[in-house]
Amino acid sequence: MPLLDSKTLGPARLGFADEKDLDAFVSKLGQFERGEIAPDAWKACRLVNGVYSQRQEGDAMMIRVKIPQGVLSGPQLRVLADCADRYSRGFGHVTTRQNLQFHFVKPHDVAPFMEAVARSGLTTREACSHTVRNIAACASAGVCDGAPFDVTPYAEAMTRHFLRHALGSGLPRKFKISASGCEDDCGQGAINDIGILARVRNGQRGFRVTAGGGTSTLQRSTCRRNSRPRPLPSLAPGIRPGTSATQITSS
Repeated sequence: MPLLDSKTLGPARLGFADEKDLDAFVSKLGQFERGEIAPDAWKACRLVNGVYSQRQEGDAMMIRVKIPQGVLSGPQLRVLADCADRYSRGFGHVTTRQNLQFHFVKPHDVAPFMEAVARSGLTTREACSHTVRNIAACASAGVCDGAPFDVTPYAEAMTRHFLRHALGSGLPRKFKISASGCEDDCGQGAINDIGILARVRNGQRGFRVTAGGGTSTLQRSTCRRNSRPRPLPSLAPGIRPGTSATQITSS
């Protein structure tokens, strides 16, 4: 079903949707309903596409929509509000990773919900499960007086690098990245697997990169992985969620 038309273009960025995601999801759902694939295979498919089953009795589902760097246009927000009214409970929840999620969606409403979201340029792809999750950025990015430059376009470039990438899903655990512009670290890189903080040295833009933060059962802050700003062209390719530990290759 074609999704990528002019409506997927935001005011300042291209859409993140891909019509193949929805086609594959609908195909897998049909296979599951016909008993052609096991429940575990269907679970893996829906999780990587941002769809959770809820623990309440019945068939309620939760859909999580990625909002890269927390940037939403007015038309996109209206689409999400309409989906909340049509398919959910009339409202959604903002997550700590700048996503929006909607509960109590009926199984037969999941595909039309995802289609409407995709037509707005947004995606649910890799919003759940063991994936590179939504890459967050400081809410003041672009207007912060203490930041040497706006980190938003660089965080967006990392989003596009990992979205549907071979290293973007199928990981041992979920993988979280955030970007901040100033020393206040409003993007909270210290509690992310990877944190990037804007730096300018000798007139060249770059990032200080930290790794290893987390707030799960083993709480810890990141450690600094390099003593000099990382050049921008090598930033995303240099970050590789490894099979046992994060790898940051030298620039």
